[in-house]
Amino acid sequence: MRGNSQHGNREIPEFSSQEDRREERSGKAYRQSPDGHAPGKSDGLVVPKIRANKPGMAAIPDVPEAESAEGRGPTKGNAPETTASRTQSRIGASSGLGGVREAARRDRKMRFTALLHHVTPFLLRWSYAQLRRNAAPGIDGMTWREYGSDLEERTNTLHDRIHRGTYRAQPSKRAWIPKADGRQRPLGIAALEDKIVQYAVKTVLEQIYEEDFLGFSYGSRLGRGAHDALDALWVGLTGRKVNWVLDADIRGFFDAIDHRWLAKFIEHRIGDRRVLRLIQKWLKAGVSEQGQWSASDVGTPQGAVISPLLANVFLHYVFDLWVQQWREKHARGDVIVVRYVDDFVMGFQHQEDATRFLRDLRERFARFQLELHPEKTRLIEFGRYAAERRSGRGAGKPETFNFLGFTHISGKTRRGAFTVQRRSIAKRMRVKLREIKAQLARFRHELLSKVGSWLRAVVQGWYRYHAVPGNYPKLDQFSTAVDRLWLRAIRRRSQRGRRRWTWQRFHTLARRWLPTPRILHPYPDKRFAVAHPR
Repeated sequence: MRGNSQHGNREIPEFSSQEDRREERSGKAYRQSPDGHAPGKSDGLVVPKIRANKPGMAAIPDVPEAESAEGRGPTKGNAPETTASRTQSRIGASSGLGGVREAARRDRKMRFTALLHHVTPFLLRWSYAQLRRNAAPGIDGMTWREYGSDLEERTNTLHDRIHRGTYRAQPSKRAWIPKADGRQRPLGIAALEDKIVQYAVKTVLEQIYEEDFLGFSYGSRLGRGAHDALDALWVGLTGRKVNWVLDADIRGFFDAIDHRWLAKFIEHRIGDRRVLRLIQKWLKAGVSEQGQWSASDVGTPQGAVISPLLANVFLHYVFDLWVQQWREKHARGDVIVVRYVDDFVMGFQHQEDATRFLRDLRERFARFQLELHPEKTRLIEFGRYAAERRSGRGAGKPETFNFLGFTHISGKTRRGAFTVQRRSIAKRMRVKLREIKAQLARFRHELLSKVGSWLRAVVQGWYRYHAVPGNYPKLDQFSTAVDRLWLRAIRRRSQRGRRRWTWQRFHTLARRWLPTPRILHPYPDKRFAVAHPR
């Protein structure tokens, strides 16, 4: 039986038992928390507040015993962290995982020695529901639908193996995906059961680490996304005294994570040896490529469900806490930082601060076997006075930098005030158009209604991300390019297609299927003020 309700943007899984069918019919199955407890009617709103981070990291080099929350000082820092979004089946309302989060909030030094019992059969079935249905199968060849044909029995057996210690992680299947620059990125595709267990464990661990992570960390976190990071960066660049921008990228980060350091960092908060063994199993499972298995002594497979959380934990200790300390003790002026997993952008008031920080950062990363990408790491003059100063030196317009799909440009509003203009990265837009062109060639002889339905979904998805204020010229350019590609594909359906399909006739078809480009996102400062109320 297939459920019709949804959890957020995720579809509900198929269930086998009569009890689950009854819950699904009554609409209660996935309003429950992952540990099976239903939320009470008196659940109140979550009120964002400033909290101090005091993880007690005396054993980590250059990290003090107590670290302050974001936004403490009047001139340095970002906005305070807000309480995470109440998604994922109302985790905060559950008496199990909600208790874990409350304990993590009360005591920043607490080590959790009993966590695995939160991985219940219900949580495993719920985790299964969150996985992509059409994802490529791993080394086991098991698809999402095949596993769901006997979901209750499979998850019960999986739960028993996890708690008896007989669960074994399988190697990730190596796949390669093209990048915008023509190179290929390695991707690790885990077996379906490994994905389920990783998602369940990640759900439990997030209750702890969401209380530890700092406010300028945005990637792969509950209630936070790329646009939240973009908003924070825009507000920081326009509202703080920023004259220099460090655009940085860590070279091969997911492949360079040191397992020993990662284990030490996790053990600061996690004392449950069974959970630690599960993480070690996933890290040591290795990779299978064309039938050949290879060990993995460093790194975590990019694409694994648990990898983003492990990456955030690693950088929380290596980068976030250290940056927080550095700008409080060493910076002379304003310093802002926004990190999205392994990509981060920093703004500095003084060039001396930026230069000294970059030197110290390279030394810091070297201690943990990390390296800044030499081609993707740049220190540029950027900000409200950059254009005037560069013009006085005859250096031309201020340089731009790319972050999370947008090129950031020093510009001015119609009234002459400084602003940061954001444009879709031209190279990535060309790559997307090439993908659409190739797919239209494969769909050339399909029904126009089928092609139109698919193309509308693609264009809408692109708009949902890129339709930010100030980016309308790129939206219009993308829309025009898609129109031309589709008309060209239609005209090639037959020899008479070019004469029969005029632009006037095509516009009638396009108006029916393709959305009109328009701005969908609010201005960054408006949305940021709502997400981070004072």
